[in-house]
Amino acid sequence: MTCEIGTRPFRPLSSVAIALSAAVLALIPSFTAVQARDYRAGPATTSSSGLNAQSIALGIGKSIVIDLPRDIKDVLVADPKIANAVIRSAQRAYIIGATVGQTNIVFFDSSGQQIAAYDIAVTRDLNGLRAALKQSIANGDVHVEGLGEGVMLTGWVGSPIEAQQAFDLAARLVGDDKKVVNNIAVRGRDQVMLKITVAEVQRDVVKQLGVDLSANLAYGTAVVNFKNTNPFTQSGGALVSDNALTTKFGSLPSVTATLRAMESAGVVRTLAEPNLTAISGEPATFLAGGEFPVPSGVTCTNGVCTPSVQFKKFGILLNFTPVVMTAGRISLKVMTEVSEVSSDNSVIISSLSVPSIKTRRVESTVEIPSGGSLAMAGLIQEQTKQAINGLPGAAQIPVLGTLFRSRDYINRQTELMVLVTPYVVRAVAQKDLSRPDDGFADASDPQSDLLGSINKLYGVPGRTEPARSYRGRIGFITD
Repeated sequence: MTCEIGTRPFRPLSSVAIALSAAVLALIPSFTAVQARDYRAGPATTSSSGLNAQSIALGIGKSIVIDLPRDIKDVLVADPKIANAVIRSAQRAYIIGATVGQTNIVFFDSSGQQIAAYDIAVTRDLNGLRAALKQSIANGDVHVEGLGEGVMLTGWVGSPIEAQQAFDLAARLVGDDKKVVNNIAVRGRDQVMLKITVAEVQRDVVKQLGVDLSANLAYGTAVVNFKNTNPFTQSGGALVSDNALTTKFGSLPSVTATLRAMESAGVVRTLAEPNLTAISGEPATFLAGGEFPVPSGVTCTNGVCTPSVQFKKFGILLNFTPVVMTAGRISLKVMTEVSEVSSDNSVIISSLSVPSIKTRRVESTVEIPSGGSLAMAGLIQEQTKQAINGLPGAAQIPVLGTLFRSRDYINRQTELMVLVTPYVVRAVAQKDLSRPDDGFADASDPQSDLLGSINKLYGVPGRTEPARSYRGRIGFITD
């Protein structure tokens, strides 16, 4: 586009462009005047095109006023579809942004010398986004810059929630979250300590009673052998092989009765309290346990086969990701697991017994205030199994049928509760912390041999000992 001012009439490239420019100027209440720097006074910014150009950022449909030091004769616009220049006086020009993109504009005087050059970057109008960010995030400093068809967020905020809010606002303006570059830094990120309490009580009651009969009856040349063995099927086999009472009837060992009976009651208490600290927004993992081998296959080489194993983890596992929200509330994504090796449901593979794992696992997302507790999971379970095995017909005889049957009864009760308690924590001095081995010392040989002591305790610096009461005469007497 070329415009000349002088004795010749003004010749724009397009009358439509002038009409559009006039309409835009009429809608804009004020302009920002930029005093152009004389090209001969020295370069301001050297661009990749070799022109000493100044960078100007414009929004779509926005304009800027340029005041030049000398009269304008010609103006060169590299791409009028992106930005246009309108000349209203000999030393004043208006640059209007049309669409997203980059171009440059160069002004010349009557002698053909360059007066000024500008690199124009037309981006989206971000003033509405800046106002929305300033209103919603009052405690941060967020800057918005155009980046092609997208935007880039820089600056800092006080929490990850505010950074996410800024990202959501920019994504809504652009229409695509992939066009938003989030470089916002989070200052003063809080640290969260999570305390998990897994409490479980299991009660087991087992009752077994059975009679096994065996007889050897001979009458002449006929011999009859009778044997009745009643297994305990619910417990996976007889648990009371040693609790047996054998009786023989008659002078000859022809009839033998074996009574097997057992009653068992047990209580198992499980308590796990893992504690873990992490920065807000960052995941953390805690594991206290071990691994045990499980056969996974057989590898044969030159006729020699060796079993291959893989290791399974068990113990106390804690994974969580905290996010500190406003008003002191904490959003937690928690996964906790307490597992132990058990002989229940174990299998035998190639004469190798492989145990099973009892697992209590909870995975959820909760929101709790700092210092508050929440029962994240609970379980009350009661299981009763009972089986009667015996000789058909004879086992149903009242009273006497007890000799031909066995009874296996199992009752299991389980109560489980998982509590979560998060805290927003700060660093403390080392002297304010204590370790489990504070005051621990090995006992001397005389104390171990004569008194059976395995350790002794010494006073810990800075710790207040509990008050003790003394009996008898104490103190000093002065004559």
